[in-house]
Amino acid sequence: MRVGFLGTGWIGRHRMAAMIETGAVAAVAFADPSDEMAAEVAALAPEAKRVDGLDALIGEGLDGVVIATPSALHAEQSIRALKAGLAVFCQKPLGRTEAEVRAVVDAARRANRLLGLDLSYRHTAGMQVIAALIRSGELGRVSAVELVFHNAYGPGKSWFFDPAQSGGGCVVDLGVHLVDLALWALDWPEVTEVSARLLAGGEPLRPGRCEDYATATLATADGRAISLACSWNLPAGREAVIAARFYGQGQGAAFENVDGSFFDFAADRFRATAREPLAAPPDDWGGRAAAYWARRLAAGERFGAEADRFVDVARVLDRIYAR
Repeated sequence: MRVGFLGTGWIGRHRMAAMIETGAVAAVAFADPSDEMAAEVAALAPEAKRVDGLDALIGEGLDGVVIATPSALHAEQSIRALKAGLAVFCQKPLGRTEAEVRAVVDAARRANRLLGLDLSYRHTAGMQVIAALIRSGELGRVSAVELVFHNAYGPGKSWFFDPAQSGGGCVVDLGVHLVDLALWALDWPEVTEVSARLLAGGEPLRPGRCEDYATATLATADGRAISLACSWNLPAGREAVIAARFYGQGQGAAFENVDGSFFDFAADRFRATAREPLAAPPDDWGGRAAAYWARRLAAGERFGAEADRFVDVARVLDRIYAR
């Protein structure tokens, strides 16, 4: 399949490499204003043609496009590509609000084109085995979930700190993964209650600022309790703290980063006070969501109802932000 790439920074190139490796797609064109990034792409995909922007990509007769641009552009660019008949794989967030995400999903439905979102933590070996345990009933009824994502560095680009461009702070940047992991693993229970506390610089969040620390509690229609916390630049004593813990009756399971790593994860099953390993590094998971989309595109898949779940996650994020 002929695929183009809009935005080829580190993430865009990493996802390009993962897709090329599947053999399911060819990187035929890309658009990026940076000559430095273009040189990196030339080393990775020497046959790819550099063009000027999304309209030029659309003109290359593509089957799909991968979007790795600033968050404010995701929804509008995805909709334009879908209207032109291209499948889309987009970096998170798909939109800054539920309304934007819904508009993209509706556009994909009307165009009947495959829509993918880079919710990469679902594809780790640890979360795959934990989700299977939950859905098989082996952990009993999972009634409580605890999730954290603390990034001790925070983002490096200024637009992340402008809510008009980013849609919010650490919640839309990191919390989106936590909400998605919980609802996906639990097979999408309805969220009926949301309460949250958002801080910026150690003070309650004010208009015009992005939160750098947030906690939220979700309650589902079937009585489950989900709690999450996320942050930027927290003095956590390590580069990152990332975990998703699921508790059933007498059993549980946890997915946790190892030694503060952003990339190495372990998973364990709990039986009361005993611990049993389920998965451990190394696990080359970062490009699996992109590779999954590439294979589905090559298999001829079109719009699927799973895209509506992107709206479910965005709706929870909107409620955390009380908008």
